[in-house]
Amino acid sequence: MKLRDIIDFNTFPIDDAEFRAACKKEFDHTGVFLMPRFVQKQAIDAVRDEGLANKEKVFKSTKQHNVYLTHKDESFPDDHARNRLVTSSKGCITDDLMPQNSALRTLYNAPVFRSFLCDVLGEEAMHEYADPLSSINLHFAEKGEELGWHFDNSSFAITLMVQAPEKGGTFEYVNAVRDADVGEMGFDKVDEILDGKKPVEAVSVEAGTLVFFRGRNSIHRVAPNEGDLTRILAVLAYNAEPGIELSEAARMTFYGRLN
Repeated sequence: MKLRDIIDFNTFPIDDAEFRAACKKEFDHTGVFLMPRFVQKQAIDAVRDEGLANKEKVFKSTKQHNVYLTHKDESFPDDHARNRLVTSSKGCITDDLMPQNSALRTLYNAPVFRSFLCDVLGEEAMHEYADPLSSINLHFAEKGEELGWHFDNSSFAITLMVQAPEKGGTFEYVNAVRDADVGEMGFDKVDEILDGKKPVEAVSVEAGTLVFFRGRNSIHRVAPNEGDLTRILAVLAYNAEPGIELSEAARMTFYGRLN
């Protein structure tokens, strides 16, 4: 599939400098940027069908973790924000199981797309992961499954909705909860969010929507899928430097294998 069969260049001229600058301005201002119907219907339907055809290869996991995605800190009590546990349950298809001719792979590897990402994100380069599993992932959330509240370790995330759920499965976030660079972990705010005492932003996206998000200091989750239709989300993962691998511990946690 050609790139112009995947991206709607009329609506999203990602090769245009003025368009790139406008996208960067909005993303820098809000920390979240949505591009609805960025991937055209024929292409997103093909990605969905690929995922469903390979559903038996999904690695399913249910984990409890704190919002900081770190090990327990014994210097804090169990009910402290630092150690409070949330649940994440999902299925994943890894990069090595994605078809070589997939529209997802064409999009991921396209130089004009990577250049666009660099301009919007303020990075000099976009490199794939050195390990064979982590660059492109398809996440599956069945009814009742969710992604618990957490902060990202990376400075940005790029996702593409492949199949939206019928009900639930919304992306929820609260901006500027912590400042990891100066060691301010936002414990009081985290407690308020986990206790349901603080308003959150909620975003429902349709199939084909590309989403940019800065999640290092903004806490976020995917609410439980409340419908019978599986929520399918593609994660397009890049690094600013070449040769980066996801750690072996992380690969075993997320994928159940190293390669």
